[in-house]
Amino acid sequence: MNDPAFFGYGSLVNLSTHDYQEPRPAVLSGWRRVWQSTTTREVAYLSVIPDDQSEIAGVVARVPNADWVALDEREAAYRRHDVTDQTKHNGLQTATAVYQVNQTLHAGPTVSHPILLSYLDVVVQGYLQMFGTAGVAAFFETTDGWGPVWDDRSAPRYPRHQKLNKGETALVDRHLQNVIRV
Repeated sequence: MNDPAFFGYGSLVNLSTHDYQEPRPAVLSGWRRVWQSTTTREVAYLSVIPDDQSEIAGVVARVPNADWVALDEREAAYRRHDVTDQTKHNGLQTATAVYQVNQTLHAGPTVSHPILLSYLDVVVQGYLQMFGTAGVAAFFETTDGWGPVWDDRSAPRYPRHQKLNKGETALVDRHLQNVIRV
């Protein structure tokens, strides 16, 4: 992997949602996942925040055609940060970035910005496929900002939603019971 890369920590871990080249498991040190409300849409974004005490698992993949501009457009609500020295994976080290929700778009915590269950399902399915059940548990443990969840499974709003089997659905639901206090 000589082209620049990006670190994905949410839906990009689910390889069924994209065709980015050379995706591989990776670990990012010094960052933690967080659900973030913004002024740009009615549901929460998954983002990252600096945290010297944390490391998160995810995936690195090549930036298509080494074109940061196109990737920045796709991630318009996010700002790109260089994490080359904080990323470890089984491959050639290359310039690597992570996307964080743009700080100017933050909105305070609110029930009007729920987490889309169809999105969370995709993320957990990806972590299960790439890192197993321990990886799913670690995802929940290293993610903050858990708030209300909008159950849109019967009519998914997330455009790259995936079909989960009964075991995957039960896994998501079991972990959600531990982080969501109703």
